[in-house]
Amino acid sequence: MKEIFVAHEHEISDGGRKIVIDDDNIEIGVFRVDGAFYAWRNDCPHQGGPVCQGKLMQGTEERLDADRRSLGIHYRAGSLNIVCPWHGFEFDVRTGRHFGHAKMRLASYPVTVRDGGVYVVAK
Repeated sequence: MKEIFVAHEHEISDGGRKIVIDDDNIEIGVFRVDGAFYAWRNDCPHQGGPVCQGKLMQGTEERLDADRRSLGIHYRAGSLNIVCPWHGFEFDVRTGRHFGHAKMRLASYPVTVRDGGVYVVAK
C-alpha cells in the first residue's frame, strides 16, 4: 500500500473536494465534510460515470401520510449526497451508500491527516 499526497489540510475547504490520480491512473475524489475527510473512487457503480465530479446536495425523500399518500419530496436534514453527473445516482458522501440500493456503494479509500497534509492510502 502507498500513500498519495492530496493537499495541505487548509487547501480543501469544508464542503470542498479534490480529485487525485494514483500511479495506476485511478481517479480518487477526496471530500471534506464537517472537518472530516472521505475518499471515493471516481467511478459510479451504476455505469462507470465520474461520480466524484457530481454536485453535492442534501438527500431527498418522499414523505407519506398514514394512508400512504405522498406529502411531496423533502430534503433529508443532515444528509449530503454526491450526485453522479451521468444518471443522477446519489451516494451519501460520508458512507458511500446509495439509499435505494443497499448493495450499491462507492469504493472507499482510507484518508490520513498528518503534519497538516492529507493523504489517501491507495490499494
